[in-house]
Amino acid sequence: MTKVRIAVVGAGLIGRRHAEHVASEPRAALSAIVDPSPAGRQEAERLGAPWFASFAEMLAAGRPEGVVIATPNQLHVAGGLEAIEVGIPAIVEKPLADNLAGAARLVVAAERAGVPLLTGHHRRYNPMVAKAKEILDSGRLGRVLTLSGQFWLMKPDEYFEVPWRREEGAGPILLNLIHDIDLFRYLCGEIVSVQALSSNAVRGHAVEETAAILLRFESGALGTVTVSDSVVAPWSWELTTGENPAYPQQDQSCYQIGGTHGALSIPQLEIWSNRDKRGWWEPLQRERVPFLPDDPLKVQIRHFCDVVRNGAAPISSGREGLKTLAVIDAVKRAIRTGEAASPAIPEGVAA
Repeated sequence: MTKVRIAVVGAGLIGRRHAEHVASEPRAALSAIVDPSPAGRQEAERLGAPWFASFAEMLAAGRPEGVVIATPNQLHVAGGLEAIEVGIPAIVEKPLADNLAGAARLVVAAERAGVPLLTGHHRRYNPMVAKAKEILDSGRLGRVLTLSGQFWLMKPDEYFEVPWRREEGAGPILLNLIHDIDLFRYLCGEIVSVQALSSNAVRGHAVEETAAILLRFESGALGTVTVSDSVVAPWSWELTTGENPAYPQQDQSCYQIGGTHGALSIPQLEIWSNRDKRGWWEPLQRERVPFLPDDPLKVQIRHFCDVVRNGAAPISSGREGLKTLAVIDAVKRAIRTGEAASPAIPEGVAA
């Protein structure tokens, strides 16, 4: 079988990782890197791929079978639309857009054209997450009642030397928490209401640095999640999962999910339960569920090949990215108003 030709648009930090995974995937071929910067050209040379300054230039030279859009957030919609207009399936990095209206426009365009659109919520492809979903779907925890999540880590001072990272919209809610919210939806179902508070008490930038959020799920379960990029701590997805080797891995958990018959810690996949009678005086037993680790970015590219060649249904579709972004939008509204807010998909986007 010939390899699936995949182009990567954008050669920043995440774009380079995507390009490397495409280049190393046996079923794929890195057909091009599209990025007008000298760094983009250098990356193409390093990986032995053709380089183009624009999407139009790439198309004039040859059409890929799929594209990964890894440009800055404000360019996601334009890049995704370029691919959809010529019928090329696309992975658009998270967030799908920098606002709900843009994300809705992209989803509608893809669905009307019948072009597969995926959102780059790569954590869904982690084998540990797949196993956690299997545990929850099996009913081993009984009825899920509560979820707790933490994103606590310290972004160093030099991170904020880039001006846009100090401005509204660049904080941990949109850039980091969106991944956690997407996984909470994936594992526990739709979120129907949120309440939230935020603070920028340490650095004083226009953007938040700490937030506390309450979640109500459609199932009736309740969740809490706290996020801060100003805390020295081990309790975050980045520092507990080992997913990205750039972060020093810690033997701690970042999520706990509790049900009437047991509780689950993530990423350890430890199930806590009573052996016989359920009760606070009864002994607790702990079971660690095994799984085979793999790089979720690599698995995502493998899955994208299946979508392009075999018509597989996207695991993280554009519509899923839109729904997750709607929850983030509700969090932002709740912070501004001090009142509970519900995620709302823009009018004109069919359910």
